[in-house]
Amino acid sequence: MARWSVRCSPAMLSAPWTDGLTALGVRSSTSMPEVRLLATESSSTVRPFNEIPGLWKNSLANLYNFWKLDGFRNLHRIMVQNFNTFGPIYREKVGYYESVNIINPEDAAILFKAEGRYPKRLKVEPWTSYRDYRNRKYGVLLKNGDDWKTNRVILNKEVISPKVVANFVPLLEDVGLDFVARVHKKIERSGQNKWTTDLSHELFKYALESVSSVLYGERLGLMHDYIDPDAQHFIDCITVMFKTTSPMLYIPPSLLRRLGAKLWRDHVAAWDGIFNQADRCIHNIYRQLRLETGTPKKYPGVLASLLMLDKLSIEDIKASITELMAGGVDTTSITLLWTLYELAKHPSLQEELRAEVAAARAESNGDMLEMLKRIPLVKGALKETLRFHPVAVSLQRYITEDIIIQNYHIPSGTLVQLGLYAMGRDPKVFARPEQYQPSRWLRTENHYFKSLGFGFGPRQCLGRRIAETEMQIFLIHMLENFKVEKQRHVEVRSTFELILLPEKPIILTLKPLQSSR
Repeated sequence: MARWSVRCSPAMLSAPWTDGLTALGVRSSTSMPEVRLLATESSSTVRPFNEIPGLWKNSLANLYNFWKLDGFRNLHRIMVQNFNTFGPIYREKVGYYESVNIINPEDAAILFKAEGRYPKRLKVEPWTSYRDYRNRKYGVLLKNGDDWKTNRVILNKEVISPKVVANFVPLLEDVGLDFVARVHKKIERSGQNKWTTDLSHELFKYALESVSSVLYGERLGLMHDYIDPDAQHFIDCITVMFKTTSPMLYIPPSLLRRLGAKLWRDHVAAWDGIFNQADRCIHNIYRQLRLETGTPKKYPGVLASLLMLDKLSIEDIKASITELMAGGVDTTSITLLWTLYELAKHPSLQEELRAEVAAARAESNGDMLEMLKRIPLVKGALKETLRFHPVAVSLQRYITEDIIIQNYHIPSGTLVQLGLYAMGRDPKVFARPEQYQPSRWLRTENHYFKSLGFGFGPRQCLGRRIAETEMQIFLIHMLENFKVEKQRHVEVRSTFELILLPEKPIILTLKPLQSSR
């Protein structure tokens, strides 16, 4: 393996919903690079912080190399290279950013035990800059300290508690059924008894419709050919917000604002549109609550539930709901796209999952909430996708106490990152990591700190229950209705754009199940 001098800042490794070397002229021999870690010298003496291996002594040179080699889109593969070069722990410094990077699950356990009472990760600078500019409240994703803790405890009961899943299921199942009906219409219109397409846009709309239904208690109508102009504007704002976020992870938003740059103006306009949607929803909910007497007959959505609970200010509620909406669309839609892609490559696995779903439906008499308790392999497939294609490149924490990892002393206040993408490709952590094997999550082997796609602890992804339920219901309906196929001899790799995305369009073919057998 070559020794790379290119480095990347910790800020560039963050993704908001959790918390290749192609551009450098290098391609791996397979679609998935293998992590090969160097053995560390055993010693009873704890080594000082300044002996941690890595490239951290010349931060400006590292920053120059990063820009020169256009490493931004390849951060995940660069981390793999760095672990191969330096071993299971390395230190980096680029410009003003400095971090320690780890890969072993056991070391992750040490990290998260030192995250303190108020876990802190890197903030998304473009998002906080917009809120400061517009004098808007931060939501729980961006808050820190006691303010974060107070809001998070209240939101946990309404959003992430296992008990709330029953509220979400009917809403999400309606969207799932509508998506299936839409696919059947597309197949019928094709005249070929199949539909071949890049599903990314359709899955984006499915995810946005799903999360809107749960959070706002209302549908946007995205499962139809005609989309309301307001809903389309909202879609466009979400898309622009993500597109403009990525460059501002390494170009200071404050500089762009002073220059009046189009990038900053577009980012502001996108967030304005997203918050305007929240304002409209709050207005509609207040109007409905005034017309209703007593307890609502059905679950009204997270936003209405929080308003009726009356434990958070309207601005705090709006800020956190808006962040959940913004962070929960691309992340789930891309995970579902990667899952369908992997299932298309493994027809026999599709049949196994289909058999499990059929058995679950029979045993539960079609009750979706009960079905969700009987599909361990389907859930394993989503875990495997998040190992194989994690949304975030890494998980980060600023530690609140001195710790020792790999026999190195790491002082309190240091930013420590767990390389999720690299860990998923480490043969010391996962047997045959290049193989997509959902069944690995059903075995009795130790899964200690290995499944971290939604983060860990009190700062784990707030939208986890919504996302998991949404994706499980989606797979149930898709497996019951369609066979998924891919283009032969076409492999798709990932690229980093705030989250890990397919490097090129994934073209899939959906066939009605009965006619494909």
